[in-house]
Order: sequence, then C-alpha cells, then structure tokens
Amino acid sequence: MNALQINGNDLSLDDLRQVVYERRPVELADGARKKVVAAREVVEKLLRANRVAYAINTGVGKLSDVHIEPAQNRQLQVNLIRSHSAGVGEPLSQQETRAMMLLRANSLAKGFSGVRTEVIELICAMLNKGVHPVVPSQGSVGASGDLAPLAHLALAMIGEGQVWNDNTRSSSNEVLQRAGIKPLIPEAKEAISLINGTQAMLAVGTLSLLAAETLAATADVLGAMSLDALHGTDVAFDARIHDARPHAGQMEVAANLRRLLAGSEIRESHKDCGRVQDAYSLRCIPQVHGAVRDTLTFCRRTFEIEMNSAVDNPLVFVKGHGEGDIISGGNFHGQPLAFALDYLAIALSALAGISERRIERLVNPALNEGLPPFLAPDAGINSGFMMPQVTAAALASENKGLAHPASVDSITTSGNKEDYVSMGMAAAIKLKRVIANTTNVLAIEACAAAQSLDFLSPLKSSQPLQKAHAAIRKVSPKIEHDRVFADDFAKLAELIRSGALTR
Repeated sequence: MNALQINGNDLSLDDLRQVVYERRPVELADGARKKVVAAREVVEKLLRANRVAYAINTGVGKLSDVHIEPAQNRQLQVNLIRSHSAGVGEPLSQQETRAMMLLRANSLAKGFSGVRTEVIELICAMLNKGVHPVVPSQGSVGASGDLAPLAHLALAMIGEGQVWNDNTRSSSNEVLQRAGIKPLIPEAKEAISLINGTQAMLAVGTLSLLAAETLAATADVLGAMSLDALHGTDVAFDARIHDARPHAGQMEVAANLRRLLAGSEIRESHKDCGRVQDAYSLRCIPQVHGAVRDTLTFCRRTFEIEMNSAVDNPLVFVKGHGEGDIISGGNFHGQPLAFALDYLAIALSALAGISERRIERLVNPALNEGLPPFLAPDAGINSGFMMPQVTAAALASENKGLAHPASVDSITTSGNKEDYVSMGMAAAIKLKRVIANTTNVLAIEACAAAQSLDFLSPLKSSQPLQKAHAAIRKVSPKIEHDRVFADDFAKLAELIRSGALTR
C-alpha cells in the first residue's frame, strides 16, 4: 500500500482506518514540510531575540508568568513531558494509540505549531515500525486538550516510559533502538505542541464512529429480519410517508428496509391478514434508526473538521522570511468533540434500546404470534431465549446510564486558570462501553431473529435476508435444545464488528 502523505488538511476517516487497521505507512508531504519549516523559523527568530512568548520561553498554565532562560529551555521541554505524564487506568488499545499518533502528526503537519519536521517524522517512523506508546486512558479533563494521554505519547518519543512490544510492555528506549529510531531531544515549543491537543478523545471517538456506522447498517438488516419473522408489514416504509418528513437518515433506512424485504415469501403469506399496523419497534425503524444515522453524519462532520485542525497553543502564523505572529488561544478545548461524543452515545443507546424491544417481541409468547414461547424447541424442558432477552435488557439499561452526558460537567484545574473544561475524554471512554453493549444487544437480536425465521420454514424470507441468515448460521447453528449462549453471542458480535451482515 502506498504511503499516506499527511499535510494537515485532507486526512479522511478512511485514511485513518487504513493506517490504524491495515498499517498503511505514513509520510510528511513535501508541501507540508515547507510550512512546518517556515513556522519553525518564526519560533527560532523569537528565541534569538529573547522575546517572551507563552510556552516557548515561559512556564505553562498558572506558571505562564515565569520566564525561562535560554539555557534552561531543553530542560523545560523534558520536564513538561515528564510532569504531564500523570495518566492512570486501563491503557488505550494499540489501535486507539495508532489513531492518536496519526492525528497528532497530521495536526502538527498543518504548519501552525512551530515544531521541527523531525518531530512529525519521528511519529511517522513509530507508526510505520509499529512502536506504540502505552497510554493510560484516564487523566484528561479535555480542556488544554488531552494533556496526560498525549504526554505519555511524547514520553515514549523521548525514549522514556513504555511501549507495546507485541502485547507486552517494554522500555521505550530499548524498542526504539531495536527499530532503528533515534529518540527525540525536544527543542523550545515542541513539548507543549506534543501534549496540547484533542487527539486522545478524537482517536477514541473516530474509531467508535467507524464501529457505530457498522452497527447502524447492521441494525437495519436485523430489524428487517425481526419484522419479517414477526409477520410485520412493510407498508410503513412506503416512500411517500418518508418523503413527507424528509430527514435524510429516515429516508435512507426506509429505502433499505424496502429493499431488504422485497420478495419475501413470509410477507406474501400474510399480506391479507387483519393486522392494521405494527408496534413502534417495527413500524418506526426508519424514524429511530434514521435519527441514529443523522447523528452519525453530524459526528463524522465534526470529527473530520477536528482531524484537520490546529489544536495546540500557542499557534504560529507565518508572514514570511522568519516573520510572523505567535498567538495564544484555546483551540485545544474539547467542547465540540465532547458534545459529539455524548450525542453519539445517546444515539447508540436508542439503537440498542429499540433492538432489545424487538428481541422481547420475538421471544414473548404474548407478542410473538406463531412462534414458540421464548423461541424454545419443546418449551418447558428448554428455556430458549428467556435469559438472552434479560441480558439484552441489562445492556440496554446500562447504556441509559452511560448516555448521561459528560459534557455538561466541568471542574476547575490548574490553579483556576483552566476554570471550564469539556470532559471530552470521559465522554469518549464511556462511549466505548456503549459501543460494546450495543454490539452485544444486536448479536442477541441476530441470534433470535435467525431462530425465528427457522421456525417459519419452509417459507423463505427475501434473498438479502436469507444471505444474512446464512451468515449468522455459519457461526451460530440453529438452537435445537438449550446450550450455552455466551459463545454464540461472542461469535455473532465479532461477525457484526466485521461488517459481514452489512455486506
């Protein structure tokens, strides 16, 4: 795969996916290199003139009024990285760390940060050689960016701290040496540029978004399977209904359902029955799933803007020939991401919630007309899907608590200098749990919907749904009698994550 040329301006989510999961190599683009060099010249000229600029020759945060002498500047860089490496808790996954590294390098490549090209090239080299820092997931309030997580990334870059060696932790200095990578000796401005930014919450958020997009597409397939198994009608998906309320996601889901259900023998078998309309969990799939898709679209737009933004502080604006302005601001503040991350958790909670309600309709003998109680062969001696529905209910309810927005919270830090924070990283971390829960709820629906369709044989569903049923059955055979469901659900969750059901 050809190397991705990063320039800070056009990184896409697909690019990120390729670098994170397919190990696509990364290089600093030539055009970006010139901008980075020009911004560095502005910093160097300021240092030679001994002019004062925040975080270049001053302390940071509440200590910004402390002037740093030139002889102490290298020590300041190392001290900033060490002192901010204060994270705790479960480390980010290696995939999340790769995303964070790519995002940090791309932001620096815009040429507003004042770092040397060597800094960006070092991150690229670590990505390309698979040297992934161990980054604790807790310790960021999402205000001056994700200071603690990014500091642990920078710590590995200077040959301190730990990196992953396969799945074990090793000394950064040793692994860098084996990889033929020389550790960074940070110069003025470089420490603050490495630790100041939103790339940790954004890394977790972008990977969660990619997973969520797969979940949303999968939910359409499973919703259609459940509706067909419950002898539901496709009348509610008539295009005229959705054109009258033209939310993009709603119209897209309704079109998906029409396509997925077309040609179903099961639908034809009850077309003239007396049922007028279905329950909301079936009839309103376009309205609910569609709103989820619209949320994903909003989050994708927000994340893609952030992926190609300069988010450290201060920023360097070049005028030419070493001249420029160095301006302190607040682009590191994570509020835009925090809102989007919380919004995504809320949307996925709804996706899991409506899926759990469909599971209930499939298994409840008072609601699943024509299907055995709890989808159990020989019900009584077998309990069937009685407990899987309980598990789905537990996960859906847990999501409701996790969906409480982190972004409405704030806590004062740094001697009251940082007096309003975003809590964006907290939003990102709990979103991961919502993703996992929703995946497992959909896995349970996949198992129940496939079992339900088996009971309706020899009538067949539509061709697309038959293919989905076959994919489910490859990893989860028909339930002939009670067995341990946990193994089935784990395999189905992996099937869903792979995107196989959406294909």
